[in-house]
Amino acid sequence: MNERVLRTLEYDKITEKLAAFADSAPGKERCLALKPSCSRYEISRTLTETGDAIARLLRGGSVSFGSNRDFGETIGALKIGRTLDMRSLLQIASMLENCARVKAYGQGVDSGAAEIKKDALTEYFLALEPLTPLSREIRRCILQEDEIAPDASPALRQIRRNQMLAGDRIHEQLNRMVTGSCRNYLQDPVITLRGDRYCLPVRAEYKGQVPGIVHDLSSSGQTLFIEPPAVVELNNK
Repeated sequence: MNERVLRTLEYDKITEKLAAFADSAPGKERCLALKPSCSRYEISRTLTETGDAIARLLRGGSVSFGSNRDFGETIGALKIGRTLDMRSLLQIASMLENCARVKAYGQGVDSGAAEIKKDALTEYFLALEPLTPLSREIRRCILQEDEIAPDASPALRQIRRNQMLAGDRIHEQLNRMVTGSCRNYLQDPVITLRGDRYCLPVRAEYKGQVPGIVHDLSSSGQTLFIEPPAVVELNNK
């Protein structure tokens, strides 16, 4: 069927209405690219698929494909060896979970009924590969878009452990100074955090009595927040 006939029949309006039901950009593109077939086999096959789809809807209800994103850019990034950010990885996990849910629906699992008899759509559902171990691993390692699980990898687990040990040693060192050699020079007997550095609140007039790096000054100018040399290296960790 040539383009002139299709324009006369306003065929494009049909494909546009169909595309409006597609959730993803690739899906919309495929809908808009559909052309009538003159093949008896093709027509028979697609009519059978349509009939089986209606039967499935009547038997088990509709299935939601969720929010289907276009992963073309993500796949392109992987092909050239780029590292994906956490948001992209979570989107992949969500897509794989949707895939698992749709496959379960196709096999009759969601409805709780007996397995659906094989029909013209069965092969489409069987072709879905949810990669469940991968989606579970992504969820285990990434808690949210800006937070990685402490045990996401053995190396990260060791880093976090070293940080905790360093933090304990910092507090041990500073507590000895707060209760010992520096207690008379402090505004308050506490350990404070300035940026990511643990400091002591030293009274300005005793600045020379407590050596270290000055990281901040109180609004009144009466307190200096000093990082003693004994904890500089530990703070760096």
